Amino acid sequence: MGRERAASSKDRRLLAHTGRVATVGVLALFLALLVYGLVTKSPETGIDDSLARASPVTAPGFDLPVLQPGSLGRGLASRLAPALADRRVALRELGGRPVVVNFWASWCVPCREEAPLLERSWRVARREEVLFVGVNQQDITEDARAFMREFRISYLNVRDQGNGTAREWGVTGLPETFFVTAEGKVVAHVIGVLSAEQMREGLAAARSGRALGARGGGEQRPTR
Repeated sequence: MGRERAASSKDRRLLAHTGRVATVGVLALFLALLVYGLVTKSPETGIDDSLARASPVTAPGFDLPVLQPGSLGRGLASRLAPALADRRVALRELGGRPVVVNFWASWCVPCREEAPLLERSWRVARREEVLFVGVNQQDITEDARAFMREFRISYLNVRDQGNGTAREWGVTGLPETFFVTAEGKVVAHVIGVLSAEQMREGLAAARSGRALGARGGGEQRPTR
């Protein structure tokens, strides 16, 4: 009897120990998954950190499918023809000219407020071979194209299908706009609807290479 009770007590202790080990293992797995999710879903902050120190930072690259090639004008069209031939555009293919990168979606109400200013600014800036690129995300393709038709958007637009590009650029909401020099350095970032003054200052910074930093704009919608 004594031996049976001792064996039973030993079995209970073994089961209790096994249960504790299993619980610790489950918690460790949960924490690992949580950290992985935060790392993979959280936007990068390197651009704004560098701009806060008045230091231009190399723009994150992208290689995305073309949503609309746009009306680039004779000079830009001929230079970008090889890049657009496969209906994909990489940022490195756009080098040698300042670039304005605007993240947007058709469901974003503030993006509608901003769209006319972007188009007007593009029509002037392209004469000096400044390139505008719209990066559409979290959207339905036909809705995005209807938006561009409504606002007569005539600059190049690409599609960030997996939101990976937005995360690399540190985008947390829409719209957001980045100003990039001809050498591929980000010098300004406007969070929210940008004003005409912010557009002028951003374009001047992209031409001169002088870092302006990250600035708050108007209204913004959080990404989904």
